[in-house]
Amino acid sequence: MEVKLCRGTHGQTLREGSLMAKLWSLGWGMIYRHAVRSTAGMIFCVVALLACEIALAAEPKRVMILHSFGRDFKPWNEYARTIRTELERQSPWRLDITDHSLMSARSSDEDSEAPFVEYLRALHAKKPLDLIVSIGAPAASFVQRHRVGLFANTPMVFTAVDERRVQSSLLTPSDAVVAVRIDYLEAMKNILQVLPETRNIVVVVGTSPIEKFWKEEIGRSVASLSSRVTFMWTDGLTFDEILKQTAALPPHTAIFWELMIVDAAGVVHEGNTALPRLHAVANAPIFSYDEAFFAGQIVGGPMISVEEGSREAAAVAIRILGGERAGDIKVPPVRFAAPRFDWQQMQRWGISESRLPLNSQIYFREPSVWEQYRPHILGVFATLLLQAALITWLIYEHRRRSVAEVQSRGALAQLANMNRLATAGQLSASIAHEVNQPLSAIVANASAALRWLPENFANAQDVRGCLSEIVSSGLRAGEVVTGVRAMFKKDADERRPVDINKLVLRVLAIVRIDCTKGGVAVQSELADQLPEIMGDNVQLQQVILNLVMNSIEAMHSMQTRTLRIETRQSEPGMVRVSVEDSGTGIEAADLDRIFNPLFTTKSSGMGMGLSICRSIIESHGGRIWVSNAAGQGTVFQFELPAESRTASQR
Repeated sequence: MEVKLCRGTHGQTLREGSLMAKLWSLGWGMIYRHAVRSTAGMIFCVVALLACEIALAAEPKRVMILHSFGRDFKPWNEYARTIRTELERQSPWRLDITDHSLMSARSSDEDSEAPFVEYLRALHAKKPLDLIVSIGAPAASFVQRHRVGLFANTPMVFTAVDERRVQSSLLTPSDAVVAVRIDYLEAMKNILQVLPETRNIVVVVGTSPIEKFWKEEIGRSVASLSSRVTFMWTDGLTFDEILKQTAALPPHTAIFWELMIVDAAGVVHEGNTALPRLHAVANAPIFSYDEAFFAGQIVGGPMISVEEGSREAAAVAIRILGGERAGDIKVPPVRFAAPRFDWQQMQRWGISESRLPLNSQIYFREPSVWEQYRPHILGVFATLLLQAALITWLIYEHRRRSVAEVQSRGALAQLANMNRLATAGQLSASIAHEVNQPLSAIVANASAALRWLPENFANAQDVRGCLSEIVSSGLRAGEVVTGVRAMFKKDADERRPVDINKLVLRVLAIVRIDCTKGGVAVQSELADQLPEIMGDNVQLQQVILNLVMNSIEAMHSMQTRTLRIETRQSEPGMVRVSVEDSGTGIEAADLDRIFNPLFTTKSSGMGMGLSICRSIIESHGGRIWVSNAAGQGTVFQFELPAESRTASQR
């Protein structure tokens, strides 16, 4: 209702309920006409208006929330609770909010509404409402049927109602609609996407008028899927029968929860008990489209957001309470939000995340051990890494110290060996000096005896041969002593071409008597036309003699004693000599150190012979090694580089 004030000069138009209209009703109209004629009067009028505004602001805004079935019916109770919270949060004024429930919406008997209408008219006759918020389609229909006689001029907000349930032709300029749009076809396609093997869908719906409406609407919306799935309805069953049926559903079946307000037996299911009871016995996953039911029983999918719709409805209500005309506020319907799914229900029914629609949100996910105990795990790993680093450092230090100790011991051993070698060198020089004089005397005396021996002396030929042998042996002994002395002194003697076969034959001639006494059978296989080598004839002969004598001694306790000597050209430019015996052999652990100085396997050995042999061979640019024979015994071998010309070419 509008009131015309100060027609002609001013021509203001005031809306009923505004500040000026209330002042006019209090008798301030005459004061205003006279006050505006002077400046002082204008100031007085402004002060008076402000005082009245403060007085009127003390009165709370009266808001009624009208429920469709009752305050505890889902999903509307969630909308009402959230809207109330948002109104109190957004409102700059004090609010007086009352709740009323449309009990007649549970049946189709509209005659039962008359007493409720009279009750509301009597209740708000003296204190008219500033706003009515209807929750759900039945409440919206009730308001539109009785608007003229009951709430003719009271602004209204229709919310928590599908836009198909609002009669647009009956809307007035005082009505604002914050509707939703339920896409049942999309909801059913979501079921088939996450569970593509689904063959049956049970739609849980009751027998109240609104439930009958939605059964028909769902049937029309999903008619295109009838060739793929079979839809079953529960409106003809009591809730106990529904529980029995859903407990024994065939495989590849899903349950779609629409509403369960009144079952076939007329039982009203108020509160939040029906869905949990169904979830407790159902052998198939349950789906729905409303966020209000997303509380541990629903798998998920695209849903209407209760929070979004309630926040939008509260914002529209605040705008109306602030003076905007309800009919001028146009809000698009709230549609499905991003799909949301219950992780625990997905695990129960084996639904993989890869099957979910894009931009899906997963709720109630159980945190992994890593997510729960990340700081503790990181702390343990850091401790382990620190301990590992410390242990590694300690091992490294221990190993470094061990290597240093080994190197120190090696250096000490090398120093001791050098001392022994120096002592041996001095001793050998002294011995060689002392031995050379008697050897020279022996050779000189034997030579003189040969010259002085008369031709007619009895057995002159035998004596001459004996003296010649004494001279030869003395000369050879002198050469050996000289060679040993030169070796210890590291003298670089002049080397000459050497025929290795001749050296072998000479050694065999020397040891012939020892072999005969020891019962050693000698086998030799000397290659023809071997290339000569450059070397010291005496030193190389000493090597071969040492190896042969070691072999003879190694076979001392054996029944079969065989000594085999072989020479051959192992590869171009290399001559190899092998000395093999049928003795006891060498322990595997001793093979690598048999050539070390002062190491010996003989009880009476000094450990110098093989060491000297290796020194001689290596000084000639060759190599020497040992191995056990295939059957029994030991094989000593050494290789020496040959000259470019063969012995035959010389």
